[in-house]
Amino acid sequence: MPVSDPSARSVPLPSHPAHSVDRAFLSMERRHPDVRWDAGGVAYLSGPPPSLTDFRAYVGSRLGRLPLLMSRVEGGSRRPRWRPDADFTVDRHVHEVVAEGPAGWDDALHTALDTPFAPGTYWGVWLVHGHVPDEYAVCYRFHHACQDGSAAAMTFRTMLGEGEPSARPVPRKGRLTCLPRRVGTAVGLTTKFLAGSLAVRGHRPAVPFVPTGERRLWRGRVPADALRRIAAAHGGSAHDVHLAALAGALSAWSARSGVPLPRVTALLPVDARRPDEEQTWGNRCFALPLELPVRTAQERGTGSRDGDSPLRRLEHVMATTRKLRGEVWRQAIQDLVHYMPDRPTEWYLRRMLSPRVTDVMATSMPVADKGSLGDSRVTGVALLPLLVPGHLFGVGLSFFGNWTESSFVADRALPLGELLPELWEQAVGELEGTSSSV
Repeated sequence: MPVSDPSARSVPLPSHPAHSVDRAFLSMERRHPDVRWDAGGVAYLSGPPPSLTDFRAYVGSRLGRLPLLMSRVEGGSRRPRWRPDADFTVDRHVHEVVAEGPAGWDDALHTALDTPFAPGTYWGVWLVHGHVPDEYAVCYRFHHACQDGSAAAMTFRTMLGEGEPSARPVPRKGRLTCLPRRVGTAVGLTTKFLAGSLAVRGHRPAVPFVPTGERRLWRGRVPADALRRIAAAHGGSAHDVHLAALAGALSAWSARSGVPLPRVTALLPVDARRPDEEQTWGNRCFALPLELPVRTAQERGTGSRDGDSPLRRLEHVMATTRKLRGEVWRQAIQDLVHYMPDRPTEWYLRRMLSPRVTDVMATSMPVADKGSLGDSRVTGVALLPLLVPGHLFGVGLSFFGNWTESSFVADRALPLGELLPELWEQAVGELEGTSSSV
């Protein structure tokens, strides 16, 4: 049905040029049409689910504040722009999956994860229900050329969230007199990461299964204050704690599954929007590789397990991310995203996404303090990170209310993938035990 709420058309729909990162993802889609370039999230709600008709009307009533979602890419591969889609209808974007009772919940949710977008669309929303009377889920997925994680979080807050958007660390406005130094820093930062990707990396962990093309979602959950307490005790961030716990979980998963992990590199998306840039339009992210401290001390030949301790893992992560939180590197990343031409941008992204360079997509996002849909309350949020072919899995850390949720998205064939959330929770507990004695 067309959008019926007058407020949905009350905001003029502008034409926006596609950003270089948008164009890179569009180009990669043309090069690899068999690859799925979508990401997203799942909101879990308590209360009776709405009908599909009511849900479509609800989504339509919110779209006036999300003009990109009513746009399409025009202009070909040279200078594509986001323009208003005169043929837009809610029905082509909003769908329903009904579970066949409690036992059918997983199948219904994974149908929402794996169903292709309707032809000509860049996003979709699935209302998933039927397993119990008073619970349901809303699955939102988008093509990565359309949005990055920060823009998707804004979409969540517009559709379901309450409260103000979370603060983003941004550098102060730079002066033109500093431009030569900023250019040098940006070029040096890019060279640093590219040199690391081109160097001989040793044995990469071969994907230990034949992919089925069916994705699975597994969730772990801990109180947000637990990550913050650990971070405060050691001078890091909650994301540092998450990455250190992820390294510990991977070490334990390797031992349980029998999959050797001689080296694991996570790809970290970094929001590089300027203070005046709109959150809902396209991509303004940069991808940085970070080697996770997964290998045990014995494998390194040190003969000591001290290098495998939770605290050592956290110190290893913080040594790298401390620079990312600094203003110089953040300004350099912002400059790269803003000024880098199309071809170098695409080449860099293709290089960083390659399984020869990175093994895991690891993203994190503050989502909202709380959320609702009518009388239903949002009880949890799981991110759906981009699952790159050849990667082991994607992992997303969401902050919602008083909880942090670690969601693992992997091909169904990943050995013992269902253990990863529990192993991550255990690794967080080990870090908390170490931090309590500090």
